[in-house]
Amino acid sequence: MIPVLVSVWLAGCSGSGPTADPVEIMRRVGCNQDRALQSRLGFVYDQKLFLQMRRANGKPARRERREYTVTPTAKGTDKKLTHFEGAYWTHGRMVSYDKPGYEYKGVDIDGNLIDDLANDLTGDKDSRDGIGNGLFPLRTREQQGCLFKMLGREDYRVRPAYRIRFEPPPHSPEDSGDDGACGAWKGEALIDATDYQPISVETKLAWKIPGMVKVLLGTNIEGLGFSVSYARFADGVWFPVSYGAEFHVRAVFFYARNMSVSLENKDFRQAKTETSIQYHGEASPSAKPQPEKD
Repeated sequence: MIPVLVSVWLAGCSGSGPTADPVEIMRRVGCNQDRALQSRLGFVYDQKLFLQMRRANGKPARRERREYTVTPTAKGTDKKLTHFEGAYWTHGRMVSYDKPGYEYKGVDIDGNLIDDLANDLTGDKDSRDGIGNGLFPLRTREQQGCLFKMLGREDYRVRPAYRIRFEPPPHSPEDSGDDGACGAWKGEALIDATDYQPISVETKLAWKIPGMVKVLLGTNIEGLGFSVSYARFADGVWFPVSYGAEFHVRAVFFYARNMSVSLENKDFRQAKTETSIQYHGEASPSAKPQPEKD
């Protein structure tokens, strides 16, 4: 099937019956994502975040473990830090610190960068779930300009799903005035064929950093990409349960780091009743109601 350029979207979010058209499938996904905030209200969950930086020679540079309690709000998410562990490498050993944003001797590129990674990639207050909106073309606005191609239909945990490829139009990033996700990203999405919600999405940079930039500024990013997986907790209610990225950054000639980000959301519960909701085959507690089964 030839990729289809999304140029005009049908008005509204109506749509019934099965479809194999990747544009229509993603249109329905976009509508569901746009209105997902309201359905998530009343849920609370715990989040574990691990960030790590290594030098080009493989030696550790810095690492952090953060734990949060996350509460969806009418506009995005509210996160409360409940636990923190940090450590940086100096003089042949790891030295601990106990708060985000710690800088070693006042000037600390690693300290600033790892804090920026945590805030920018997993702490976007205007996002539905804290994950930066621009990383995955799921919402209607971010799908504008995307090319979608149907790769096939498959079963995921006994539920039918579509696998769809997305990418920006074939032109250089300098020619693109689009600030949406498809202005920079390509990848694949697995979409639940019943709820029209994402099950998993993987993205990679669609464009390489121009050679002139690498020569003049000594800056390059390799292997930049992100992955996110979702789980279903109730009728029409889906949350991201895992998220990760791993890439290499070289900047201003002398600075090079291998970086990784790993996030896990778990122990979902209703805010008023504190009823735990399990997923992915976890043992169910005695509390009711039980989770929906895939």
